[in-house]
Amino acid sequence: MLYNLEPDRSVTGGAWYSEQEFESEFVEVLNQQCHRFLIKKLTVAKDTSAGDPLLEKNASFASSKEVWEFIKKLGISKVQLSVEDIEMILSTLIYDGKVEKTVVCGSGSGLSSSSRSASSGEDLVNLYRAVEPLIDSTGLMRIPCGTCPVIDNCYEGGAVSPSTCQYFKKWLSEGFDENGTFEDVF
Repeated sequence: MLYNLEPDRSVTGGAWYSEQEFESEFVEVLNQQCHRFLIKKLTVAKDTSAGDPLLEKNASFASSKEVWEFIKKLGISKVQLSVEDIEMILSTLIYDGKVEKTVVCGSGSGLSSSSRSASSGEDLVNLYRAVEPLIDSTGLMRIPCGTCPVIDNCYEGGAVSPSTCQYFKKWLSEGFDENGTFEDVF
């Protein structure tokens, strides 16, 4: 490769790869910070909406550009992130059930660079907001066995058993969070 050429992001893996290694910790930190920003926005919306549910919902949305600006101000990334990179992170939060997305016609201010032109000539803007779970998880999902990938092979006297399970021992000895869920199981 020529020294004066910068390879395309599709070749290098983009912001999520460093020296051909996937940066899972970096992605996790970005996930947490994006979610934290949207949770804070939701909390402020609840406090200022005076009990109006529609006002609360509308005030809790943030554009991908707003989230990008928040991440940029934090200075947690050595890599130059784009709005599209932040939208990828926000998509993972959608799949995790922590965030919802809506698309609205924008007025031209604060639009993300990935906005597309609508047929009427207006821009479409992706808006995101944190969502609270409708119901708590079941008791089985709160213990390590509920999410264990080898539970079918788990029996007393076997290679995998409750008496030798490191996650079960750790769960019994420490790690409950404020919701009664085990922290850092897998």
